[in-house]
Amino acid sequence: MSPSSFLERWNPWRGLSALPPAIWIHFTASLVNRMGTMAVPFLVLFLTRERGFSAEHAGLMLGLYGVASFICSPLLGRLADSAGHVRMMKLSLLTSGLALLAYPLAQTPGAVAAATILLAITAEAFRPASLSVLTDLAPPEQRKAAFAVNRLAVNLGMSIGPAVGGYLAEVSFPSIFRVDGATSLAAMAVLVLTGFRVVEHRSAAGAGAATRSRPGWKNPNLLFFLAACVPAAAVFFQHEGAMPLDLVRDLGFAPSFFGWMFTINTGMIVLLEVRLNLATSHWPHRRSLFTGGMFLAAGFGALAFSRSGWAVALTVAIWTVGEMILLPAMSNYVAEVAPADRRGEYMGLYSMAWGVAFGVGPWLGTLVLERYGRVVLWSGAFLVAAVAAMAFSRVPSPAPAEAPASPAPIMEA
Repeated sequence: MSPSSFLERWNPWRGLSALPPAIWIHFTASLVNRMGTMAVPFLVLFLTRERGFSAEHAGLMLGLYGVASFICSPLLGRLADSAGHVRMMKLSLLTSGLALLAYPLAQTPGAVAAATILLAITAEAFRPASLSVLTDLAPPEQRKAAFAVNRLAVNLGMSIGPAVGGYLAEVSFPSIFRVDGATSLAAMAVLVLTGFRVVEHRSAAGAGAATRSRPGWKNPNLLFFLAACVPAAAVFFQHEGAMPLDLVRDLGFAPSFFGWMFTINTGMIVLLEVRLNLATSHWPHRRSLFTGGMFLAAGFGALAFSRSGWAVALTVAIWTVGEMILLPAMSNYVAEVAPADRRGEYMGLYSMAWGVAFGVGPWLGTLVLERYGRVVLWSGAFLVAAVAAMAFSRVPSPAPAEAPASPAPIMEA
């Protein structure tokens, strides 16, 4: 086998050339934006060290960010449907960039609270609009791959942003906000300079279906799916809640060991997720959601019996496989259920479900760990995720009126 043939065969991103070119403009903008993501991860440190806030008060500001994004996600998604998904992406990048640049100017607690709410609203407007654009761009058979490519951009960027932010924090905390804001504006420039815009061509039947569409909170298919999504996502977020406490405090591993678990996770995602989703693109929704959910359950559940470093690393690899299957499948399901004129709203409700899981999951996990111990925690995590996976196996298929009725859109300069 020639070297070129060998490289082609083992290329983890082989097969992506069939994706619409506009997907790669979206990928570039998302990557640039995520490469600067560092302000929110360092927000508590900035407020305690630069503004003299107590740890409790600083945590309250972070909670305020979460509450604001939770409340606004569906509204921002609906606004994206009205104003245009690409337009909302650009507006979010512009306004969040300016909000980040201005954030260090807030000195008083009231001003910091107002700046935090403004940042949450402007930054979180990007997510439902971005996911809706991906749905507009990719035909149904390519959507899992498109969402996987988007997650590749997010994980590549997040592997850089917080690390750079750590070094900037040692020099100047306000510089974190300047760099984060500058990358948001740079991402907007990518979209503007490339003339990025989605033009969707709908058939008459598709237009009629859009006119008759109903809000997401009245769609039983979506509500059933979101009810399963919250517990699965709550278990997933244990890697940011109970898991570091369990590994470092209870099992005695060094903090650097926990950092290496993140390296395993992101490394697998970068190398394997795209290929995995290309290989499973023909799977029905129920199969993808159930399989991903069960891998998630098995990975976190196995921590109940894992005490060595190698055993813990294996559990991370198992639930990472679940993450790689489940998360793109979740986005793809919402994209299929959503009527064409309500994609932003549906994606906003989906983002809200993840916000609920983030607010409840880490807190509940640490509470169970403190009161009942690690075996009960991780056994319970397995049970919760497995029940969610069983629920995923029964999600209704998209109704004919909700299924895509138009050919894939095109991007015009």
